[in-house]
Amino acid sequence: MSHDERALRELHTVWIDAVNAGDLALLQTLMADDAVFLNPGKAPLGRAEFAVGFSAAHQQAEIHCVSDLEEVAILGEAAYTLCRDSLSVTPRAGGAARDLAGHRITIYRRQPDGRWLLARDANTLLPLTAPFGLR
Repeated sequence: MSHDERALRELHTVWIDAVNAGDLALLQTLMADDAVFLNPGKAPLGRAEFAVGFSAAHQQAEIHCVSDLEEVAILGEAAYTLCRDSLSVTPRAGGAARDLAGHRITIYRRQPDGRWLLARDANTLLPLTAPFGLR
């Protein structure tokens, strides 16, 4: 395994741990200034909109993500990871958890200092009780 692949695998793990901890400050150090997030049925989010949504979600619910990294590819100064995610969202005010699952592809750009930063992220997370048997 190359140095870059190890770095991307570690970045993936750090990202998921920060999501689970609600650590927005850490997440922001891992993304490019022009990062874009794509979520099913929603308009693309930039870095600022991601921060607002992430903070609101963590104030309202406990979020736990499990991510199985399936593929890492490095293409010069860009790279991508493909993973299968499971997400459990439990309201802090009480009530049943909402479970989602799907795939996520993340595109990274190598920085001049050699670090990789998240540039684009798209997921297909859907509720496990999605209509028509989609999962």
